[in-house]
Amino acid sequence: MSEEIHGWQMLEYEGFEIHLSPRPKQSGDSRFTYIGYVCHPGADPAIPGHVMPFHADGEEWFASMEEARYEAVHTGRSIVDGTHPDLSVLSLVTGGV
Repeated sequence: MSEEIHGWQMLEYEGFEIHLSPRPKQSGDSRFTYIGYVCHPGADPAIPGHVMPFHADGEEWFASMEEARYEAVHTGRSIVDGTHPDLSVLSLVTGGV
């Protein structure tokens, strides 16, 4: 399915915005995944360095759209909290964006 078909959701958390989009893993698939990004409120995701993108790991999938959404929120919060093993908002804070 095309990017436009999948709705984006946003929630505010600790002074940041977490944008996420749960979606089928493949067209017509009953497995789900997600993509998302963390940013400062009002940041333009088209400008390099204004967002911290994230996504489900390669073969990771979820049985429902809601499970994928739940995991995306958890991942976004862990990025903001500094508990994610690989991603951080430090570049957004120190980059002046």
